[in-house]
Amino acid sequence: MTPSADQVAAFQANGGFTPSAVSTVVLGFVFAVLLLWGVWALRTAYVGWAEQRLSQRQFLGVVARFVAMYLVLSFFLLS
Repeated sequence: MTPSADQVAAFQANGGFTPSAVSTVVLGFVFAVLLLWGVWALRTAYVGWAEQRLSQRQFLGVVARFVAMYLVLSFFLLS
């Protein structure tokens, strides 16, 4: 749903910023959290693999799931 020109003007007058600026900040926050979680998950999986608590297949499964999640979220949120 696209806001009308009056709604955008009211939002900007009351908030001091545009709706597109809010959208950019929220998207940036979502991707920052996703990347932080991904680094944590990949590091934890790597340590498990290096200490032979995870097999190479399990480690690659973690990597594949993170890459797939990042690509899907990128597609849905940036399109």
